[in-house]
Amino acid sequence: MESMTVLADAAENLHPARMQMALSLGWHIIFSCFGIALPLITVFTEWRGHKRANPALSGLAHTWAKAMGVLFAAGAVSGTLLSFEMGILWPGLMDRFGEIYGFPFVLEGYAFFIEAIFVGIYLFGWNRMSPRAHMLSAVPMIISGMAGAFFVVAANAWMNNPTGFRLDAEGNVVDARPWAAMFGPSTWPQTVHMMLAAYMVTGYAVASVYAIGMLRGRRDHHHRFGLLIPLTLAAVMTPIQIGVGDWIANTVAENQPAKLAAMEGLYRTESGVALSLGGLYYDNDLHYALQVPDGLSLLIHHDPSGVVEGLEDFPADERPPVNVVHLAYNVMVGLGSALMLLALVLAWVWWRRRRIPASPWFLRAVAVSGVAAIAALECGWITTEVGRQPWIVYGILRTADAVSPAPGLFLGFYGVAAVYLVLTVLTVIVLRRLARSHDTPAPQEVDATPPDRHSEEVAVR
Repeated sequence: MESMTVLADAAENLHPARMQMALSLGWHIIFSCFGIALPLITVFTEWRGHKRANPALSGLAHTWAKAMGVLFAAGAVSGTLLSFEMGILWPGLMDRFGEIYGFPFVLEGYAFFIEAIFVGIYLFGWNRMSPRAHMLSAVPMIISGMAGAFFVVAANAWMNNPTGFRLDAEGNVVDARPWAAMFGPSTWPQTVHMMLAAYMVTGYAVASVYAIGMLRGRRDHHHRFGLLIPLTLAAVMTPIQIGVGDWIANTVAENQPAKLAAMEGLYRTESGVALSLGGLYYDNDLHYALQVPDGLSLLIHHDPSGVVEGLEDFPADERPPVNVVHLAYNVMVGLGSALMLLALVLAWVWWRRRRIPASPWFLRAVAVSGVAAIAALECGWITTEVGRQPWIVYGILRTADAVSPAPGLFLGFYGVAAVYLVLTVLTVIVLRRLARSHDTPAPQEVDATPPDRHSEEVAVR
């Protein structure tokens, strides 16, 4: 009777636990992107400012450094909450696989402390150190930020493709090899995909702020550089990310065929499978989708007649929720394609005229690109995480078997939601005050002469 009660409590807790984890991860991943990419953008801008003796670039770097400190503090709060949630919400995972799954988080903790130390040195060392020493102090901050992201993504990649251990006859973990587990088949594609996404999200998000300012008439050097530098970085990363998508698709097809079938809404195992765009999945079929003939077989096997496994090959209780995965995947691809078009427009105009496109429609597109990049990031993680269901450790441990049976778990969701709401409001308020405090002149004081194209060009060279 007692065991039945525990099972019932665990079943009731599954939904609130997943909701809380989804909220925490969805919120934290945005701040993680800024933690990975904004330091590099800031230091590059500071270096260009010193090299060109350009006060606009130096001032811009100083503004971004202060914003970086605010975002780092907010991300540290959400990261701390996540570390507690892993043990509180999913004791079944940590009890059975803690010696493997916990190892990259230990390393991530070291990376976080190193990053925090050098974030402090970089922020408080401004104008107190020589330019060379100040910029060199940012190098450990940049490296540790990227290392921390690698360790977290490696842990998630292990959940998608568990390696580095054996199970005995009773299902216990034996011969655990944590280092080998960190470098499974999904680690590198997921890591590269995440790193590129971080630069895209940060680049487009920062550029969108200055695009809004330029649409309001602020055409000073501060705003033009503030748009051009991060936008250029994001535009360069976008086509590379599209190429990495092929790598990811092949990895998923090989190691998680049920996830791929859900991503495409594919029920029957067939050869020469079309690539599906949009549509709704019901009655074991995808309806209203646009079809690219042989597209999926060509993408996965580089052969138009290649065979792709469908959902029919998997038991019904081992299939992910198809519409959630399929629609999230399509939104991610659609937004990524739109950002690719934006990058191509920037590249074309810069190649022809060595300046930012003058059309207000381009600025409007940049203004919404930050939200679009964040939405694409979130949809990508929905595809990755929901597509793995019903497994928390793919093919071995079900999510329902790992959740905590503790009563009242739904209260944690409301508590965490309240924390994130307050943290979001405070972060936005502080960032808005920082944006208003820089030295850029008011719109009526800005020189109305055409932009200095040479200064824009040398800023990104």
